[in-house]
Amino acid sequence: MAYFLLFLSAFGAATLLPLQSEAILVGLLWQDHYSVALLLICASVGNILGSCVNWFLGLRIERFKDRKWFPISEKNMLKAAVIYQKYGFWSLLLSWTPIIGDPITLIAGLFKENFWRFLLIIAVAKTGRYIFIYLIFLGIF
Repeated sequence: MAYFLLFLSAFGAATLLPLQSEAILVGLLWQDHYSVALLLICASVGNILGSCVNWFLGLRIERFKDRKWFPISEKNMLKAAVIYQKYGFWSLLLSWTPIIGDPITLIAGLFKENFWRFLLIIAVAKTGRYIFIYLIFLGIF
């Protein structure tokens, strides 16, 4: 059940929902009776799939960006768009960062980024973040 909850929190955290999966990961690591590999896989796969949702929404959502309920502020959308236009698909390496990471994945869909390249870069960025958190937990950094 803990693995599934971690997956759900990582998935939600990668979408435009204000969730945090890092604290859950560290809490489960702290308990020391879960497989580290499975924790990292669940968190990474959930986070990657959440970003894929953003990419797909980006393909379809432009017509809604002026609505009050739109989940990303115009300021954050513009920041993400500027970064994406300047650095192209490489900006997806920042998809793990707070505030601009989720909008960048949405912008990638809006700009019709190739899905397979998107998926590869997102997988590297998201998995790398969780591995880094694990290394911090171990005291290596």
